[in-house]
Amino acid sequence: MNLKDTVKLANGVEMPRLGFGVWKVKDGDEAVNSVKWAIEAGYISIDTAAAYKNEEGVGQAIKESGVKREDLFVTTKLWNAEQGYESTLAAFDESLRKLELDYVDLYLIHWPVEGKFKDTWRAFEKLYKDKRVRAIGVCNFHEHHLKELMEDAEIAPMVNQIELHPQLTQEPLRKFCAENNIVVEAWSPLGNGKLLANPEIKEIADAHGKSVAQVILRWDLQIDVVTIPKSVHQERIIQNADIFDFELTEEEVAKISGLNKDERTGPDPDNFNF
Repeated sequence: MNLKDTVKLANGVEMPRLGFGVWKVKDGDEAVNSVKWAIEAGYISIDTAAAYKNEEGVGQAIKESGVKREDLFVTTKLWNAEQGYESTLAAFDESLRKLELDYVDLYLIHWPVEGKFKDTWRAFEKLYKDKRVRAIGVCNFHEHHLKELMEDAEIAPMVNQIELHPQLTQEPLRKFCAENNIVVEAWSPLGNGKLLANPEIKEIADAHGKSVAQVILRWDLQIDVVTIPKSVHQERIIQNADIFDFELTEEEVAKISGLNKDERTGPDPDNFNF
């Protein structure tokens, strides 16, 4: 495996297994620099969202990176306030304008807004059929949300991006997604930084001469989860990608998975108010 390693989505599109996330990265220099550093370090997948308010900086970094557009995999997300059929189409146009791109590789519904996500999904299907997006998916959907969406959907979601880390392993949801050919992607893979002092993972990291962050990201890949760590520090961005020269044993993977407490750092998709 390496940074160019991909997983095949249900429609045959190849999605990188390790990407770069820009949640909480400020627009302007911080976004431009961190995305350029990531691309220089070899990342080909960049994950942003309308709600992060940094699509312009991400787009500028892509343009300045000198890397061909078709060699990158760009994800953005629709914010909750824009859900609904017509408003989704308008919001997508706005995201493309800010990113200065002709298409995105993956477009995601950010949260399952009750009573709206089905109409939103119809707009996603239109964008997909019009070849303005290469793949479509969702974020933060529980199994019951996915089932509800798929009752009427012509096209099933190809990706479900969820909070996932060693204290929230999401095994039943991962199993459901695997059975339905939906790729699972982890946001907040390091538990919002809270896991970096975990003694059990530290012990495994020391055994491999790696950092706790590197071990967690390697664990993601070994349990078949796509992962998108974020950082605004160049050395950390490079370090997070340096996870292809070692392998965790089955026992180590099981030990990390055994840390699960079903403990979230973010909101529960059944109970959010934004």
